[in-house]
Amino acid sequence: MRFDVFTLFPEAFDWYLGQVHIRAAVDLGHEFVLTNYRDHTPLSHLQVDDAPFGGGAGMVLRIDVVCAALEAAFGVDAECVKDDRRVVELTPKGRQLDDELATELAGGDLVLLCGRYEGIDERVTHLVTDRVSIGPYVLSGGEIAAMATLDAVTRKLPGAISNPDSVVSESHAPELDGGAEYPHYTRPAEFRGWEVPEVLRSGHHAAIERWRAEQVRKR
Repeated sequence: MRFDVFTLFPEAFDWYLGQVHIRAAVDLGHEFVLTNYRDHTPLSHLQVDDAPFGGGAGMVLRIDVVCAALEAAFGVDAECVKDDRRVVELTPKGRQLDDELATELAGGDLVLLCGRYEGIDERVTHLVTDRVSIGPYVLSGGEIAAMATLDAVTRKLPGAISNPDSVVSESHAPELDGGAEYPHYTRPAEFRGWEVPEVLRSGHHAAIERWRAEQVRKR
């Protein structure tokens, strides 16, 4: 699977791409490609944004700049990039990212378009298959949203997480009917008067499973 991220700040991903599960995904043959809009702008002085028509505060990432970057990366008309991959604009106006959507996006090559300033010219809708938000709030740019999306999707790839059991019954997964995961405890069994539930120390696996199922229902 190939992940492409288009951004004005590719250096923001340096830390993230060094994470263990991302390196594991690369070792499995998956590819992560960062493209800087500014490297492909058709405008002079490396311009990428402009004032909005109709007035208003802030600047808007230009549609011709986004098209030029997509065409440089894929060698086809920008409108055709979405023909064989998901192309996602990260925007607070989009569908909220959840476990179901992460599973969908793990199904094939993925392009993430990071906005900045006041976002991307609305005509980007001609280029994308999806508009995705990571929550009902506004960020300074799409880079954090892109990392959150990459993380949720990459965890779905077989072999990216060393212990496959750890991604089966996670919060919001179908195995938990979309609910939150049961609580976890580790040593010491007692600390400052706070004790680990006795059932978890009992060694009674059936009782532990019943307790965990009940915690999921409560949550």
